Amino acid sequence: MYNVLVTHDLPGNYIDSINGINIIRRPESEDANAWLLKNIENADGILITLNEKIDKNLIDLGKKLKVISTYSVGYDHIDVDYALKKGIKIGYTPEVLTETTADLIFGIMLAAARRIVEGDKIVREDKWKSGWNPEFMLGAEVHGATAGILGMGRIGNAILRRARGFNMDVIYYSRHKRDVDANFMPLDDVLRNSDFLFVCLDYNKDTYHFMDMPKFKKMKKTAFIINGTRGKVINEKDLISALNSGIIAGAALDVFETEPIDNNNPLLKMNNVVLTPHIGSATDNTRKKMAEVAVSNLINGLSGKPLIYEIKK
Repeated sequence: MYNVLVTHDLPGNYIDSINGINIIRRPESEDANAWLLKNIENADGILITLNEKIDKNLIDLGKKLKVISTYSVGYDHIDVDYALKKGIKIGYTPEVLTETTADLIFGIMLAAARRIVEGDKIVREDKWKSGWNPEFMLGAEVHGATAGILGMGRIGNAILRRARGFNMDVIYYSRHKRDVDANFMPLDDVLRNSDFLFVCLDYNKDTYHFMDMPKFKKMKKTAFIINGTRGKVINEKDLISALNSGIIAGAALDVFETEPIDNNNPLLKMNNVVLTPHIGSATDNTRKKMAEVAVSNLINGLSGKPLIYEIKK
């Protein structure tokens, strides 16, 4: 019988429905990474989240390890190259969360542009003391504005469709020109012309800190940057400087360089920034679909069948 380590209970009853496999659950009182290190030696498979770090050391300790199934679309928490070199299959959960994540990304863009979070706070804190005023809480126009998309993959495409619903002019930059209803432009042109810049890039060594101060300086002073995909593609220190100095107007972020965000992070004190705690896929249906895929990847990997979504480099 195969032994499988599960670091977190997942929505739905998919884990409980597994037959013929010894499921070993992490006690809530134990740190997930420490627990994995302690138990990995006899594990044939592991079902993890993006919070757990699967590095060379852990992989070497897992001498029986056949499959890693991560409950996420991102996989930079896994040493993919080393795991594949060891013949370990790696499953992940793309596509099922694309539309839900795009909803959140577009939502936080609207919140930043129209100062929705700031307005909510004013009402709740009893600071709305005057009647209607022509210049009170003025925000940025969204309909008819120019949406720039960096990376025209699954989520970039989903953002494009939503932007079209707001009659936005959509421009994009990607490694390759795509057959989409948007204008492909050089990177600098996208930076200079975007009113709302959506960062939808995959994370790898080439996109680490892709958005930095030189690129922020090419953007409009009235522009907003939106990121709900990979936190490390933005140089957060440069972003903070750009926001503080008025190089760009605002930001909407669901992902960060370090998660959870440090309580001393200057972003927390900025009224021109909307922040959410990495909840792009956080709907009941989507999280259940992710669980179904993650469990199926695990079972298929152990039984020698193709994974539904497998990372192959």
